[in-house]
Amino acid sequence: MARVYNFSAGPSMLPEEVLKTAADEMLEYGATGQSVMEMSHRSKEYDAIIKQAEADLREVMNIPDNYEVLFLQGGASTQFAMVPLNLMNKNKKADFIITGQWANKAYKEAARYGNARAVASSADKTYSYIPKTTADDFDRDADYVHICMNNTIYGTKYHTLPDVGDIPLVADISSCILSEPIDVSKFAVLYAGAQKNVAPAGVTIVIIRKDFIGNAMDITPTMLNYQTHADNDSMFNTPPCYSIYIAGLVLKWIKKLGGLEKMKEINEKKAKILYDFLDNSKLFKGTVVPEDRSLMNVPFITGSDELDAKFVAEAKAAGFVNLKGHRSVGGMRASIYNAMPIEGVEKLVEFMKKFEEENA
Repeated sequence: MARVYNFSAGPSMLPEEVLKTAADEMLEYGATGQSVMEMSHRSKEYDAIIKQAEADLREVMNIPDNYEVLFLQGGASTQFAMVPLNLMNKNKKADFIITGQWANKAYKEAARYGNARAVASSADKTYSYIPKTTADDFDRDADYVHICMNNTIYGTKYHTLPDVGDIPLVADISSCILSEPIDVSKFAVLYAGAQKNVAPAGVTIVIIRKDFIGNAMDITPTMLNYQTHADNDSMFNTPPCYSIYIAGLVLKWIKKLGGLEKMKEINEKKAKILYDFLDNSKLFKGTVVPEDRSLMNVPFITGSDELDAKFVAEAKAAGFVNLKGHRSVGGMRASIYNAMPIEGVEKLVEFMKKFEEENA
């Protein structure tokens, strides 16, 4: 069996060690005589799995005790509605910084429930930078400020959080969760679809400060009320059991590596290898301003649609898959999440050098 180097933006590759453990436990988990896929979510065996996953997430991310951890469904896209329904409840206002497609979707969804305001946007340059803001840019009466921490499609990232004063800060961290340490205490809500850096598609992780629970709008559906899930330990309905089990294995893998500080060190090394090549290449060029570059998603172009297509096809034949850029921007994109080994990035750069020699 020959595994490819999978540069998909999500669902993305998982650590081989995790996949092997899951394979070994596929027919029987522990001494239960059954697979996790078959388990009742109400069983004591599964209860131990989800509780351990939460405990490990709290440990790895250093989540304070006054925050609730929820394992939900519906992806980050459902959070675009869930956040305003639960938080836009005092002054019916929220401010947004638009740094890409997902931030824009969150903004448009919130506008259905109150006064959503776009404070700044980088749409003028195809979201290739993070707009600079100051505390004065935000409405002091806003119920929250929303950002997308890492922009999967466009390859930008907040390296410094915006100064929002005392306004609660909400962040979509879908494509950067667990990639480096994050100060959870600076946020009212953090949410992430897990299919990029944590688990297979299916589970959405929400980390919410407890005082932001219990104030949902009257129109909020039961399933979209954070209180519903907090009161039931993420077990109001059947959770995405297997995805949570894999998330637990991934968290154990991160702990074994040395935690998020070590993870960040590895991710910075991978990103540097690729960005250093792009900065010195005669054919390939990165599309993001250097100070806002993502560690996780690296978009690049040759300047020719024909050459871009040729590169993607030849890369796939050589075992480097899912390098085609998002349809809204074209070009290429290498998503180098936690599970991508350093060797994968080194071999991709070797292939890019060879392609450049043959096509520049």
